[in-house]
Amino acid sequence: MEDASTEQNAAAAAAATMPMSRLGAYENAVELVETATEEILLLWALQQPASRRQNLFVRHSSQTLAIDACGQHLTIHQSPSSMSMPGVTGAVMWDSGIVLGKFLEHSVDSGTLRLHGKRIIELGAGCGLVGCIAALLGADAVLTDLPDRLKLLKKNVDQNVEKGNRRGSTLVTELVWGDDLDQELLDPLPDIVLGSDVVYSEGAVEDLLLTLKQICGFQTTVFLAGELRNDAVLEYFFEVAMKEFLIGRVDKTQWHPDYRSDRVALYVLVKKR
Repeated sequence: MEDASTEQNAAAAAAATMPMSRLGAYENAVELVETATEEILLLWALQQPASRRQNLFVRHSSQTLAIDACGQHLTIHQSPSSMSMPGVTGAVMWDSGIVLGKFLEHSVDSGTLRLHGKRIIELGAGCGLVGCIAALLGADAVLTDLPDRLKLLKKNVDQNVEKGNRRGSTLVTELVWGDDLDQELLDPLPDIVLGSDVVYSEGAVEDLLLTLKQICGFQTTVFLAGELRNDAVLEYFFEVAMKEFLIGRVDKTQWHPDYRSDRVALYVLVKKR
């Protein structure tokens, strides 16, 4: 126990010396990632994700998830039975999606992020909560996923945005990472790209980064939230992504105060010039 506490104290001291900077459209300073290895060591020492219960805010066995956001009561449908299919994770919500969605709401409310009228693309939208919240905050949101995920995604968008008091707009469309992108996704390039739980295997990392390089301009800000499951996969993501992007970790004190988890990390990325 004492060793763990000492390790956490050392990690906290190291985090306090990390360079801070504002990146893209996000108006708070974030902790810049300097090397992939140091970031992984810091994350696992500071947050100790393996000792935490995996999901604080969701239950994969439930058919629906109820959550209040943007002055509305949202009901997100899940498909627990789909979790038995290899490689399928987008049929249920994960904590990282809750954290990212509520982070967007909190940041808009606190004036550190503006979404009204912004063009947003969500990658791997899954059940669609994050994109729905973005649209309710005034964004023109394009929610994308694989073809076999779109039925559930569209159902959630229709129920929570199209029939709600929306301020922005939504479009649900297919996007396969690594493939050539439709012109409608590139013209114009998005102001903001969102993704939750999109870093889960080395193969997926390569395709995800190829798509991010295609879809992001120098004025695009990327927000990624992820579950801290596999340190090797996340380290590989940082190693490859840092060739093209500046990356900053958003401190948990900047998240929504009621939606913070040691199993989740949140990053801002902008393309290097």
